[in-house]
Amino acid sequence: MSLEFANRAEAGRALAQRLTEKPREAPIVVLALPRGGVPVAAEVARALNAELDLILVRKIGAPFQPELAVAAIVDGNPPEIVVDDETSALCGVDRHYIDAQAQRELREIERRRRVYLGSRPPADVAGATVIVVDDGIATGTTMRAALRALRNRHLKRLVLAVPVAPAETLASLRSEVDEVVCLSRSSPFHAIGPFYSDFHQVSDDEVLAALHSVRHLEPVLKPLT
Repeated sequence: MSLEFANRAEAGRALAQRLTEKPREAPIVVLALPRGGVPVAAEVARALNAELDLILVRKIGAPFQPELAVAAIVDGNPPEIVVDDETSALCGVDRHYIDAQAQRELREIERRRRVYLGSRPPADVAGATVIVVDDGIATGTTMRAALRALRNRHLKRLVLAVPVAPAETLASLRSEVDEVVCLSRSSPFHAIGPFYSDFHQVSDDEVLAALHSVRHLEPVLKPLT
């Protein structure tokens, strides 16, 4: 039976409760996928007394169905692109299209970094237990890109935590992480929105408010210098 959450904050509190059921080795960093994942992740970070930061990743949509991910790009040096070979082939998408769209999405990543983080350095995740949070997963292309990029950053442990996702997508992501925490593994799965009474598009102001709500905590990790 499917769960339904009043909003992302409620989903975050439920996810936090599940995550606190077993001890987790410090230091802990919670990384949110903006924008929808940030209100969820803020609740998790508060419950774990963990640092909250962002992982900036953007979906690359199909030409005539932009919500259908054919690839995703993750902020980094250099940025990392992960292609969904099956979906891109079905959509007739080639690498030239993906690379061109990636440049556009990189500009949005740069905008979000400026708006959300300003001059704040990224959390030092080396040697940390990192919990990656979103408000849900559909195809998993965007999340897979984020997880693969993080694997190159010498983490102690990588945890994927979401309120809802299709069982088959979680199974496909299992090899990318050390642990999966999901409150509802629904099958068949049509969309994330029906699991929420309020699933409005999260604004930049809401992202900033959620980040600010956690920053009064003493960071578990020292920022990069």
